[in-house]
Amino acid sequence: MLAEGWRLWNEEPSGRAIVVFRPDVFDADRFPAPCLPTVYLTDGSRRARPGSGQRRTDEWHVTLFLEPEVEAESTTFDDRAAALEGVRDVTERFVGGALDYRGAYQVPREAYLDELDNLIRGE
Repeated sequence: MLAEGWRLWNEEPSGRAIVVFRPDVFDADRFPAPCLPTVYLTDGSRRARPGSGQRRTDEWHVTLFLEPEVEAESTTFDDRAAALEGVRDVTERFVGGALDYRGAYQVPREAYLDELDNLIRGE
């Protein structure tokens, strides 16, 4: 079970999955669609080379992106079951305020991050 506000977006037969936070509000009117917080669960290679993510590995990775180029956290697990617990953990810490997503930004976006704080707190 995912933390409140998180939804399964896609799950592939190979076991890869994508979960997103509040897709109902990241619609370009209230919040910028490219800023949709997204957690990827994959057993693909983490190498930066083009196409390397399509190569399966013996490890599972859970990665939280705040935007396409803003990675907030990435953790590696030995198997998919442990990685699923990792997905649950990162989504819970995100909504619980225990994850420093502001620190992931090299260029501060204070107005947006203040609004994200309000959304997470339910204000």
